[in-house]
Amino acid sequence: MLKGINQWGFPEGTSMEDIFHHAEVAGYDAVELNLNPAGGIGLTMESTTREAQAILALASRHGIKLRSLSTSLLWRTPLSSADPDVRALGAAVVTKQIELASLLGMDTILVVPGAVNADNSYDECYTRSQEEIKKLLPLAQQHGVYIGIENVWNKFLLSPLEMNRYIDEMDSKMAGVYFDVGNILLYGFPEQWIRILGSRIRKIHVKDFNTQVGNGAGFVPLLSGNVNWVQVHQALQEIGYTDTLTAELSPYAANPFQMVYDTSHQLDIIIGRSSISAN
Repeated sequence: MLKGINQWGFPEGTSMEDIFHHAEVAGYDAVELNLNPAGGIGLTMESTTREAQAILALASRHGIKLRSLSTSLLWRTPLSSADPDVRALGAAVVTKQIELASLLGMDTILVVPGAVNADNSYDECYTRSQEEIKKLLPLAQQHGVYIGIENVWNKFLLSPLEMNRYIDEMDSKMAGVYFDVGNILLYGFPEQWIRILGSRIRKIHVKDFNTQVGNGAGFVPLLSGNVNWVQVHQALQEIGYTDTLTAELSPYAANPFQMVYDTSHQLDIIIGRSSISAN
């Protein structure tokens, strides 16, 4: 498996040069970039082909692979919105993700399909988001880019069986799962989800979580929470997953870049590269 880290793991405002430099020195194989709002560092909705290619060239100079593209923009323009204009904005975000991923040689984009709330019921979220994603699958097929649906705290797709159904109903090999190990601990066991989702999993996010805290403050450095990493690693081996484990954590408050280096060592243990084995 490959070691990756998300762009959000670096202090806000960190240049692409510094991101790839620190990733290289820390021993990562890949960096996951984000599609950011206008004016953000790296890829945005306004990024041109030339700008994207320059980022790819910079990553290549540092020996860093670009395997996937995430975004936070869909929280503002959910594909499950009752407003068709908002859904159209969300579809534009996913379209840009697909196009940029294709340019950069990435094979997967991360998509949060929507959120259940007082104004958007569970069944409406299911139907609307699925319909919007189905419209985007031909473009994904054309570009050879998987749409990876992530499990997040959106009160939606709360069972691996339902996640399987949601994906399978789209009837496209380009629809898959971007599975987040840490997010699932609030209501499930990651090793069970991995085995049930199986080959639908296209990419993996890793973070750890302290269930005794039970809220956003419960996310902790890898190996220090309640994830059973031995079981997670075993489950990934059982389903034949050999792609990227991408750490999605926040920088430390003090010496923020240190998180990048510490997490690299922790991933070595999880993957089994370190002499201090998780097995």
